[in-house]
Amino acid sequence: MKKEAFVTKEQIEEIVKTYPTPFHIYDEKGLRKKLKDVKDAFSWNKGFKEYFAVKANPNPFLINIMKEYGCGADCSSMSELMLAKELNFDGSSIMFSSNDTPREEFSYANEIGAIINLDDITHIEFLEETIGELPKTMSLRYNPGGVFELSNGIMDNPGDAKYGFTKAQLFEGYKMLKERGVKYFGLHAFLASNTCTNDYYADLAKQLFMIAVELKDKLGISLSFINLSGGVGVAYRPDQDENDIFEIGKNVQRVYDEILVKAGLNDVSIYTEMGRFITGPHGALVTKAIHEKNTYKNYIGCDACAVNLMRPAMYGAYHHITVLGKENENKDHIYDITGSLCENNDKFAIDRELPLIEIGDYLYIHDTGAHGYSMGYNYNGKLKSAELLLKEDGSVELIRRAETVKDYFATFDCFDIIKGLC
Repeated sequence: MKKEAFVTKEQIEEIVKTYPTPFHIYDEKGLRKKLKDVKDAFSWNKGFKEYFAVKANPNPFLINIMKEYGCGADCSSMSELMLAKELNFDGSSIMFSSNDTPREEFSYANEIGAIINLDDITHIEFLEETIGELPKTMSLRYNPGGVFELSNGIMDNPGDAKYGFTKAQLFEGYKMLKERGVKYFGLHAFLASNTCTNDYYADLAKQLFMIAVELKDKLGISLSFINLSGGVGVAYRPDQDENDIFEIGKNVQRVYDEILVKAGLNDVSIYTEMGRFITGPHGALVTKAIHEKNTYKNYIGCDACAVNLMRPAMYGAYHHITVLGKENENKDHIYDITGSLCENNDKFAIDRELPLIEIGDYLYIHDTGAHGYSMGYNYNGKLKSAELLLKEDGSVELIRRAETVKDYFATFDCFDIIKGLC
């Protein structure tokens, strides 16, 4: 798959007259198409709802676009719950999937009517102690353990994940919920991250659908919804194929008919949480080359760093890089693309084949729309960048300003020694 930037060098040269690099920029046209495709791919299920994983990109401008396509919000913290409430999501459109959850977060989730998705069997009594009577609708998160495999190999290792109930705990958990007056039940699972295969969702769905049938037979519980969560990924590398969301939807429909409809469970709603798939490819980090260093290797130093995009430093994750204006030039130079943090892992690329890079060139780092800005931090006193939206009409809107030094020092405002900076 050819990786192409959704902005040109000429567009960036115009944008930087107002908004200096580095910045994250998002493509409204591409985002809207993706949202429509997801909705259409699962239109066969009358109760389908995408709960966008707010952790992937908590920008309210983008989340409001998602609301237009019927999306809900999947939240994992108090701040994300507060954001969803402020954006006027009703309770049934908020899924609260957290772990090691403080009492105050459970209380607030219950207060705003969010669907609470429990991560551990001990949380049932913990929640009851916290809020009293349990909500009428609740969900449990399942972890089958072991290694999760598809025909094309090992996808992930749920047995090492800290999340979810074992199968035995799951059935005991539903029994406990039923005894405590819960009327509507959901099932949730997340078994693999960033899969580039059209088979993952269907294979996960098959496992969850079979559990749904077993719950009906053994406990007399009919699930209201099954949440396939995330895992549908992004083709970060140019040699990867993109997921086909329509093929994925058809595959899930096939096993839905084979298992649930056959068992008389033909009204189970399908929920998803495709944060990465929805926003990932429709965001980019734009940074400028400001230094070149030639020692034992050839380095290009940028005005962005891991504060702006943490994934390569944290995971060794690959993000493709385009040198804007040099898309058709030979990639006959090998560089490490670095930032300015006092950490040797602050590298966007290692031994990457790229065209000749000159000081002042703009580098477009692909696929940062999910877990890009949102994972940013302030190590070394670095400041988080602005976020821009490339609108459908070609104009650019500032949807989050860049941090300032005043922002960085704001939490010291209780100390006289620092008040002059705040």
